[in-house]
Amino acid sequence: MASQNSPDHLVEVFRDTVVTLVKRDGPDLSARQLAVFLSVYLGPGPHTVRGLALALNVSKPAITRALDRLGELDLARRKLDMMDRRSVLVQRTLAGAAFLGEMRRIMAEAEAAAGPMAQPQPALGEAMEAAQ
Repeated sequence: MASQNSPDHLVEVFRDTVVTLVKRDGPDLSARQLAVFLSVYLGPGPHTVRGLALALNVSKPAITRALDRLGELDLARRKLDMMDRRSVLVQRTLAGAAFLGEMRRIMAEAEAAAGPMAQPQPALGEAMEAAQ
């Protein structure tokens, strides 16, 4: 049985969370879009395209593409930095805050479902051997 802080348990909670997010009627974010979203909502601001690119070790165009999608979904918005007009600030939205709240609820439910009664999963090496 995986303890609540073990990598297997955390991966199981993550899997269940992602599966629930994909199944429900709502935004379906790529891993990069989700990383940008969570960086904006969980990290201290202000956030810039340049800063997000550095923090996530990806190019500024990749951040821009992720922000395009987040903007379409009203999960984040960009605004020109009036102090440095070369810089673009990334702002949170009410819809984004609601999405984060829903993610927290889904993760809590996944955590509860993967609790002490959950069946242990095979280790990664065992799972790879079984797949061959």
